[in-house]
Amino acid sequence: MGVVTYEFEVTSPVAPTRLFKAFVLEGAKVYPKAAPHAIKSVELEGDGKPGSIVKINFVEGLPFQYMKHMIGGHDESNLSYSYSLIEGGPLGDKLEKISYENQFVADASGGSVCKSSIKFYTIGDYVITEDEIKALIQRSEVVYKAIEAYLLANTDACN
Repeated sequence: MGVVTYEFEVTSPVAPTRLFKAFVLEGAKVYPKAAPHAIKSVELEGDGKPGSIVKINFVEGLPFQYMKHMIGGHDESNLSYSYSLIEGGPLGDKLEKISYENQFVADASGGSVCKSSIKFYTIGDYVITEDEIKALIQRSEVVYKAIEAYLLANTDACN
């Protein structure tokens, strides 16, 4: 097993507190509304605390039926959260899990920057390429931008 770490940032015109709320505190409600073309439903197994499982069910026609995240934790005062993709989605037979650490920080324009550190845990001798990593991140950014667009269109959401 190998571990590959990749860091990147995404900017947004949306304030960091609203993004944190949309992704972490109200994700089960926001995801299907913001990305109905991709996300059918979100189910929580547990109390939402570390160790709980979040199952994201995708609409038919996408390459994956679902994926499960294990919550690592979140810190409202730092607007940070962590979780691991442990089942489904892009894991297949090459990745054991993908762990994420994210933090939303304010930028000078009133928007935010999402700083992400992702660890890919590979199975056996498999070596994930930078192109594969970028493709996985690009898929995630589609949902990120859909949530951003939802928040911009619904100024009363996640305040």
